[in-house]
Amino acid sequence: MYLTAEKKSEIFKKFGTSEKDTGSTKGQVAVFTERINYLTGKLKTNKKDFVTQRSLLKMVGKRRQLLNYLKDKNIEEYRSLIKELGLRK
Repeated sequence: MYLTAEKKSEIFKKFGTSEKDTGSTKGQVAVFTERINYLTGKLKTNKKDFVTQRSLLKMVGKRRQLLNYLKDKNIEEYRSLIKELGLRK
């Protein structure tokens, strides 16, 4: 498995308020970003894997929804998260 429980708790510890706070928007966006990066690399080698491609598109949409929510609630947290994750160029 590419995203172990230890890796998830590390991500939530860094971006959320604690390891156990799995519901925070920032933590969820960080986990989605990690999964999206993994699937992007997988699709570079397996170009005809359409199931993975569909999963990737669904994850990007979910991350976009969470980012829009965060932007509406707190624009400063949104900007700092974008900068930390390196989502925008």
